[in-house]
Amino acid sequence: MDTTDSLDEILSCRLDLGKRLVEPCSIVIFGASGDLTARKLIPALYHLYIEKQLPNPMRIIGFARREKSDAQFREEMKAGVEQYSRTKKVDPAAWEAFSANLTYCQGEFSDPKAYLKLRDQLAGQQHEGLRKNVLFYLSTSPSQFGEIAEHLANAKLLVKGQDGKNWQRVVVEKPFGHDLASARQLNAELTRFAYEKQIYRIDHYLGKETVQNILMFRFSNAIFEQLWSRQAVDHVQLTVSEKLGVGTRGGYYEEAGALRDMVQNHLLQVLALVAMEPPVSLEAEAIRDEKVKLLKSIRPLQATQVATQVVRGQYQAGYVEGQARPAYREEQKVQPNSNVETYVAARLMIDNWRWSGVPFYLRTGKNLPFSASEVRIQFKPTPNVLFAAQCGPKLDANAITLRLQPNEGIYLRFNGKVPGTSVQVRPVRMHFSYDSEFGAYTPEAYERLLLEAIAGDATLFIRRDEVETAWAIVDPIRQAWESLPLTESEFYPAGSWGPHAADALLAERGHTWRNPQPFPTPK
Repeated sequence: MDTTDSLDEILSCRLDLGKRLVEPCSIVIFGASGDLTARKLIPALYHLYIEKQLPNPMRIIGFARREKSDAQFREEMKAGVEQYSRTKKVDPAAWEAFSANLTYCQGEFSDPKAYLKLRDQLAGQQHEGLRKNVLFYLSTSPSQFGEIAEHLANAKLLVKGQDGKNWQRVVVEKPFGHDLASARQLNAELTRFAYEKQIYRIDHYLGKETVQNILMFRFSNAIFEQLWSRQAVDHVQLTVSEKLGVGTRGGYYEEAGALRDMVQNHLLQVLALVAMEPPVSLEAEAIRDEKVKLLKSIRPLQATQVATQVVRGQYQAGYVEGQARPAYREEQKVQPNSNVETYVAARLMIDNWRWSGVPFYLRTGKNLPFSASEVRIQFKPTPNVLFAAQCGPKLDANAITLRLQPNEGIYLRFNGKVPGTSVQVRPVRMHFSYDSEFGAYTPEAYERLLLEAIAGDATLFIRRDEVETAWAIVDPIRQAWESLPLTESEFYPAGSWGPHAADALLAERGHTWRNPQPFPTPK
């Protein structure tokens, strides 16, 4: 037996063999002239098609206001695949076969006649599945979700409930409202015309392989479960940093800010996966139940506590990787006296048995030195005897880092002796790299999410109570900041790791930020 590459037998377990098969269906994309369709949706569907993951037969109908023919729509989508897909190059024969399933339906979202035209287009399909199994993808403004759902229901295209044989599902993009009240109103509008189990709220972050691997890492490895609690963990740091500024999205950012754009969804979703209790099964509702329980365990912040537990910041002019960056207030479509935050750092406490007393530090920001998403589990320091007694603060505590992107992997940090005649101790890193172990291929998040929606698996989608609980966490923060102008201490130069107040937030409890680093790729 060759042992050069493996020290023991590798066992592998397939968990998806019992999953229900995808059934023939039609996919209707509302807002098909928009950026998301060409950049993400059609490239994802194209790759699923050439990998034989999509049902056969299937149809894709683009619905938008602009007048265009099927041929024009196909050419626009081909250009999108060539520019934005993960492989770039399009195989002519594969594209011809795929694009034969692409058609276009022109209409205003507010025009009932347009939905009758869509109904006729679906009714013209020969296969019953193409007529009655429909995934409606609402790539539109959230203000139009309710209107579109109502028109679909009136045209008998969206039926509340399922007859056991055929189905209709509605996929909606974030943002899911702009506060708790609007999120509840939006959910109420959608559930007038579809049951909750028919609504799939998509957050592309949950489609990332590394985010999905958090549950696998936690609940399939017994050695870590004993450490994953207040007994061993000192604190947790969750960082999503971006080296880009807002660019051309200044108008959107003026309405959203980092709190709504990142904390309310991406960061809280990752936090829930990292800290949740083991679900009773791998069924979608069991997993989502535990995520909601965790979010509800986060200690609510009162308005008077926001100033001491949450830090906001806004970038000023500076340099990122040697490139000059303008201040946020100098970006396009940004108010010259804007108090919108481009940086947020927060200390959250989870009031349950596992995590009582363990601070969870979340931060995200624009124009930071390095783009990365990672979770760092910082363990408690060793007792102050032996090595710790002699080294003091120079003996680093152990840590596990889950790097979500880039250089995706898991890193265990522990102390070791430096070889040589002197006695020197320093941290070393045990490094698992996705690329080295499994190869560079990882599917785009939208590929996985679209396939799951077609299959009717809601595990990676966000439930109504998840959305509303997350808004209940961030709303007091948003309200406390709304009318307050930024102070000088809340600005940070582009290219830094944020305002000094963020360092002070951790220093209060004797902690320091561990900034993500571009790890070298293992040879």
